[in-house]
Amino acid sequence: MNILVINGSPKGDKSNSYQLTKAFLEGIKQETAGAEIRERAVCQMEIKPCLGCFSCWNRTPGKCCIEDDMEQVIQDLLWADVTVWSFPLYYFTVPGALKNLIDRQLPMNLPFMEEQEGQIGNGGHPSRYDMSGKRTVVISTCGFYTAEGNYDGVCSLFDHQCGPGNYTAIFCGQGELFRVPEVSAVTGEYLSCVEQAGREYAGGGISAQSRERLSQLLLPRETYESCADASWGIAREDAGAGKEAGTGDGSGSQTPSDTLTFTRQMAALYRKESWNGKDIVLEMDYTDVGECYQILLGKDGSHVYTDDSLTADTRIETPVTVWRSIAAGEIRGDEAMMQGLYHVKGDFNLMLRWDDYFGGSRPQAKPVKEASEQKNEDMNITLIPWIVLWVAASVSKQPGCLLTLAVCALVPLVYYRHKKTLYDVLSGALVTGFSVVMLAGADEKIMLPGSYLAFGVMWLASCLGGLIPLTAHYSKNGYGGDDALKNALFVRTNRILTMLWGILYLLTAMISWFLMRSAVSSLSGLINSVAPVFMGIFTVWFQKWYPARVARGK
Repeated sequence: MNILVINGSPKGDKSNSYQLTKAFLEGIKQETAGAEIRERAVCQMEIKPCLGCFSCWNRTPGKCCIEDDMEQVIQDLLWADVTVWSFPLYYFTVPGALKNLIDRQLPMNLPFMEEQEGQIGNGGHPSRYDMSGKRTVVISTCGFYTAEGNYDGVCSLFDHQCGPGNYTAIFCGQGELFRVPEVSAVTGEYLSCVEQAGREYAGGGISAQSRERLSQLLLPRETYESCADASWGIAREDAGAGKEAGTGDGSGSQTPSDTLTFTRQMAALYRKESWNGKDIVLEMDYTDVGECYQILLGKDGSHVYTDDSLTADTRIETPVTVWRSIAAGEIRGDEAMMQGLYHVKGDFNLMLRWDDYFGGSRPQAKPVKEASEQKNEDMNITLIPWIVLWVAASVSKQPGCLLTLAVCALVPLVYYRHKKTLYDVLSGALVTGFSVVMLAGADEKIMLPGSYLAFGVMWLASCLGGLIPLTAHYSKNGYGGDDALKNALFVRTNRILTMLWGILYLLTAMISWFLMRSAVSSLSGLINSVAPVFMGIFTVWFQKWYPARVARGK
């Protein structure tokens, strides 16, 4: 397959549209072995405007009188099986230099008038060459929040050139986001969709599902337009003719700093649907530039204050360079915190729910995941067999062990709704083993303390080496799912808690061993039941206290 890419952006390979084009081509290359690609950047070529002299029709048929790079472009168009036109939307059509190139295709047509089947308009000119079997793709981004309704001029142009329905179009609104690293997670997801479209195109055509995904907004309209407005660094009231750009805080006398513009863009990403009934004041103290701004997060949206007039609920002390790197995805926020690159004071709950407040999520629902992908881990699957063993077997050994075996046999039935872990499987095997051994005649005064010991060792073993601690597998679902396992602070918090739980059960094993051989053996069950309750209360407190302590730099 021969592929010609005509990059019509004045920005060349820095073009937002070109990012989509590269992703699309990558998808094609994955499905088409030996695909040859030629790229022509209009901004790097000399292509003069058409003179309208029609020499290419009569005096020198098929050859333009202007000698420039257009002659090579025509040869490339004849060579290509697929031509990809890549460009940004300029005033509702193609950029001027690209329009010159399109006009200069005149030598490829014959001068005679004819009606062409499937074409629009009244009359046309037949091609000088056999162009049957050639395919066309049009890829473009625009700065509006949506492509819908803004590409009428482009569609009309290519409808005339190729015929309605005879080309594939990928039009994307919010194109300026592709140069903003702070939203790379969102744009990266979209580029993955474009790459998938490229794979499908190589196989015959883009699926309806992919077209639907490509038509979705990157950010909600209100969020995107707020970010776009903030990016110019001027307030709407200061943007009229003859007015100087102001700070936007009423002074109108000073151009805002890049840091203030960055803060306003961050504030524009606030998702007001996350408001929980109480306004929050986030204070950003940029320690390396000596600037401090406050962001009010309220029911109706966000507002940036420059006069330090509010009382902060959460204060982030950070170099602006660090926070930009975090926003751009160059460094994880939790890693930067663990390294002491920034500190957080005040209410830490905002940090725990940061993605809820500033997620910039897409407004449309994503495609429904497969049922297997919707399964979550459930710690009850691990705990219940142990609890049944400890309670039932201590009341009556033989019936209790039989009941425990029955529970262990039924546990796999819940896997159709929950994702099993190594610890679920290991618990089932260990509890089954202890039950069978006791049914075979082993003394429960030895086996029950031994089961507590095994349970505690399992918890402690999960803290060794590079293993993910046991509690993290089950608590991650409340902190972003599998992505939480990449969070160093989350993993460290859970490693400490897992070690403490493991130690608790080792102590429980020792206490049970002595109590079950004493005159107060009945207290064994009570102590073993009460201790986990207090440990559970401690766990809830520690999950909030420890991250906040680390965030304060301690």
